[in-house]
Amino acid sequence: MSQTLPSISQDIDDLNICILIPTYNNEKTIKRVIDGVLAYTKHVIVINDGATDSTTEILSHYPEITQVHLPKNKGKGNALRVGFKKALALGYEFAITIDSDGQHFPEDIEVFVNALKSSESKNVLFIGSRDMSQEGVPSKSSFGNKFSNFWFWVETGIKLNDTQSGYRLYPIKRLKDVKLYTNKFEFEIEAIVKAAWRDIEVKNIPIKVLYDESERVSHFRPFKDFTRISILNTWLVIVTFLYIKPRNLLRSLKKKGIKRFFVEDFLGNSDSPLKKALSVALGVFIGLSPFWGFHTFLVLFLAVVFKLNKTIAFTFSNVSIPPFFPFIIYASSKIGQFVLGVKYEYTIEEMTQNFDALKHLKTYIVGSFTLAIMAALIFGFIGFLFFSMIGNKKILIKDA
Repeated sequence: MSQTLPSISQDIDDLNICILIPTYNNEKTIKRVIDGVLAYTKHVIVINDGATDSTTEILSHYPEITQVHLPKNKGKGNALRVGFKKALALGYEFAITIDSDGQHFPEDIEVFVNALKSSESKNVLFIGSRDMSQEGVPSKSSFGNKFSNFWFWVETGIKLNDTQSGYRLYPIKRLKDVKLYTNKFEFEIEAIVKAAWRDIEVKNIPIKVLYDESERVSHFRPFKDFTRISILNTWLVIVTFLYIKPRNLLRSLKKKGIKRFFVEDFLGNSDSPLKKALSVALGVFIGLSPFWGFHTFLVLFLAVVFKLNKTIAFTFSNVSIPPFFPFIIYASSKIGQFVLGVKYEYTIEEMTQNFDALKHLKTYIVGSFTLAIMAALIFGFIGFLFFSMIGNKKILIKDA
């Protein structure tokens, strides 16, 4: 049920929310946006990102709102960071960001306020979800959103319908210690990914959107900004698989303890015995493969791609822990000799001292992959039998 304007305004006061409007050369729409927002609240901060049109003059007619005028245009991300800093200095805990190009409806402020008000946890970041199938939505916007949604899922495990909408509610007080570096459009991706990494809940809520090409001025540069976003996502994916996912697994292990972790994440997982067995096989294969330094990244990336159990795959990839290195290399080299029909005489001790790695590289790589395949098949088969037996026991216990 729609609330009265005084009621919404009071909720905004009570929840300590401000409305943040970054703007750059949107003289056709900025007045309408500000007037629409002021109907709901006076807690408004406008960041003039070095506008060269009549924006500054228009803003001079609104002395009642907080304004920050940047001397030079540095990008939306920088404007938002400046806005967050200003909002925190003024004592706000949340900031609703709304674009100044007229595509967002000020009346949807009520949607964000009600969502925050009814949320059990205030440790949440809301993103307005647009109907990208409606008439008038540019095809490049629809494609870019799907692209962004996919990588956000890879980086956080969270599935959203819209990750590019600029209409958002940020828990700025909880984000103040998060290091954010980007200055352009990619900032909005960096912010939500790092928020999710900090265990801030990221959710979509439905909003309306208007694409009026006669008024709307887009500063998105397809090639440059898409390249920036791609570079950012590449870095975020690397951090995800080398640090975030292993960190989360270790946190779960530490929190639950070995016994509970094993029972819940291995035995109690709802995946089928086949899926668990394939996860074991993947972990063992990657762990014994010659991709030293990339095992964690590869096993978690492939587990996500093939929709396998990440916990099991990661755990079994650690078959190549440091104390086993000499034995794995020795076995790989011996198997490689057998496959290639060559023979070298050396001991494990010699391998750790005066071993000519380059001379035996081909032999090692061939043997390493052979060993990895053989071990993956064996451990995968044993894992399938084990998980099948455990599953059957659970069924018998339930029937009893």
